Amino acid sequence: MTKVVMTGNEAIARGAYEGGIKVGTAYPGTPSTEIMENFGSYKGVTCNWSTNEKVALEVAIGASMEGARVMAAMKHVGVNVAADPLLTLSYTGIEGGLILVSADDPGMHSSQNEQDNRHYARMAKIPMLEPSDSQEAKDYVLAGLEISEKFDTPVLLRSTTRISHSRSIVHLEEPQEFKPAGFNKNIAKYVMLPGFARQRHPLVENRLEQLRLESEQSPLNRIEEGDEETGIICSGITYQYVKEALPNASVLKLGFSYPLPVELIQEFARRVNKLYVVEELDPFMEEQIKALGISVTGKELFSPLGEIGTETIRTQILGEDKATLTIDKDIPNRPPILCPGCSHRGVFYTLKRLKLRVTGDIGCYTLGALPPLQSIDTCVCMGASVGVALGMEKANKETSSQTVAVIGDSTFLHSGITPLIDIVYSGASTTVIIVDNNTTGMTGHQEHPGTGKTLQGEPTQRVQLETLCKGIGVNRVTVADPLDLNTLRQTITDEINADEPSVIIARYPCMLKNRPYKTYMEVIPEDCNGCKACIQLGCPALSLKDDKAYISKHSCSGCTLCQQLCRFEAIVSREH
Repeated sequence: MTKVVMTGNEAIARGAYEGGIKVGTAYPGTPSTEIMENFGSYKGVTCNWSTNEKVALEVAIGASMEGARVMAAMKHVGVNVAADPLLTLSYTGIEGGLILVSADDPGMHSSQNEQDNRHYARMAKIPMLEPSDSQEAKDYVLAGLEISEKFDTPVLLRSTTRISHSRSIVHLEEPQEFKPAGFNKNIAKYVMLPGFARQRHPLVENRLEQLRLESEQSPLNRIEEGDEETGIICSGITYQYVKEALPNASVLKLGFSYPLPVELIQEFARRVNKLYVVEELDPFMEEQIKALGISVTGKELFSPLGEIGTETIRTQILGEDKATLTIDKDIPNRPPILCPGCSHRGVFYTLKRLKLRVTGDIGCYTLGALPPLQSIDTCVCMGASVGVALGMEKANKETSSQTVAVIGDSTFLHSGITPLIDIVYSGASTTVIIVDNNTTGMTGHQEHPGTGKTLQGEPTQRVQLETLCKGIGVNRVTVADPLDLNTLRQTITDEINADEPSVIIARYPCMLKNRPYKTYMEVIPEDCNGCKACIQLGCPALSLKDDKAYISKHSCSGCTLCQQLCRFEAIVSREH
């Protein structure tokens, strides 16, 4: 048996491989991205980035119906996109085992909300497993496959950021051999017409009770005997916090956390004098336990906001003073910022100079909302920039020349196409800027249908954004260089004043994919008057030195934006 150190995401991928999963589907999103990247490195598997999470789950459903074991992986908000097929999948059931990984993000380290996806298990009436470390992350994939096939159900495997990215020891096993049985034609099971769905719903309710009985006996749920004075019910990463903060407490660890093992919880409650539920975000377990008539303390002590941590548990349960880290020196804030030479910077600088209202979207370019660019006014979810801009125009026609939607290439393919169709169909004149940097940037430079490569690096057909937009019915489609500020400004001005829909494709590859850089910019100090015009770009390669602009040659990509803004010709290009 081989022992290695793995992140939770790597371990989930390994579990999929060891469990005989042959098909993996996903859309990249932190903290889930590395699951499919690692799974794709194993021989004999098939996986790719789907256009969005809904498509990913639908592809997984099809593979499962063909009898293959499958896994779909996504971040928590991605499950919102996949919810439509998910809730009906609970009715149809599966053929080959199907694992849906939801990587939640308490604390919003890289997300627009911190929703608690445990509610999806209850809403869909499917089993949920919650690992507490990397070994369990691997093992729970294997356990989930067995539960999935035994009970004819998809299984929700819920991770969180701390599980996804923390490392611990994992014991590796040889992969199982699993041969797909093939599609079993069964119209009453797989065609969810109302008449058939009515027949399936009672099966779902009966299955839920059978799953509860399974959770009562499951080794994934266990009582760890300790001090009878204090009992803690927990799952996932909070188990690690509890064991560190309260090593002598009695603990009921729930790995098979939905449906709850009612009898096991009742038995545990009888063994301790004071019962607590320690869970991040919503009182998911607490409310269900209180509904059983069991006295338990939870959200009276622990906030529904953000992560918990060891110190918080000690403070709230033991009454200890919360440990604080003090630093003698003032440390400046370092907010996230666009990379040196990022092609998005020219777009947002221009939009700010034009004083336009900008509906934004999810991606690197969302950072255009921060100082000094500050040119994004809204950001809701993937693809919303286009629909929100249309809504503004519908509410006030006069705003069409004052508003633009900005969306990335991957995000546009994810969920920006349909609202663009709505713009054309409704006769609006909204302007949409697709910032096309030929990658899915913020999640780590993954491929997508517009890059011409698959997740596993194989060449594939490339979606042509210009052709796609024209096929939708947009007559005015312009490709612009976002690093040519004068031309870009004129293009945007022309398009926002058009009386029909228009799309500007601001195309330039992500600078991080173009290293090493061949040139860099340099300031001639005697020619610089310290006007700080270039500083307004917010480029991290630019700073002030002795009240004059200074450019770090080690950071600069040579994009020339600062040179275009310098009226005194104090910035020149150099070769590395």
